[in-house]
Amino acid sequence: MDALKARIRRDGRHLGHGILKVDGFLNHQIDPALMNECGRELARRFAPARVTKVLTAEISGIAPALSTAQHIGVPVVYARKDRPITMPDQVLLTVAPSHTKGRTVELIVSPEYLAAGERVLIVDDFLATGQTILGLARLATAAGATVIGIGVVIEKAFEGGRAALLPLGVPIEALAIITEMRGEQITLA
Repeated sequence: MDALKARIRRDGRHLGHGILKVDGFLNHQIDPALMNECGRELARRFAPARVTKVLTAEISGIAPALSTAQHIGVPVVYARKDRPITMPDQVLLTVAPSHTKGRTVELIVSPEYLAAGERVLIVDDFLATGQTILGLARLATAAGATVIGIGVVIEKAFEGGRAALLPLGVPIEALAIITEMRGEQITLA
């Protein structure tokens, strides 16, 4: 996606230690027009997969997941990091390391909204090490759902996430792939 790549080149900042700051359009302030185009493109790429639900992680994955789900015409469910009192006592829960938070986080989904027989597309803002997405896949599997694909806005190819996800045996689509970040230089595939 040329518009996304241009935005990364213009506004993305490498903060060191593999952290890419894209707060101005994806993670804190969201560019709705750009997210709409990202969602449209992910929906197009997964159109033949008969998706019934989009699954993501709180909070940064919600914008691209919502846009994708809207274009497909299915609900989006996000894994929460804290269990609210409105959630049932028995939940689907796993843990995953968070690169940006520097700690392990819980991923929690109510079984009311993720069930057996669902055809789940996992959508997230980043694919780095793949650990959050693997956690989401564990939640879908625990629910009896089938993961049919993974879509991400930005992949940091140098962190090995794609290789970690290959055992899932599903298509992986990234709208922009970063091959290297060194100093202030961000190299896109």
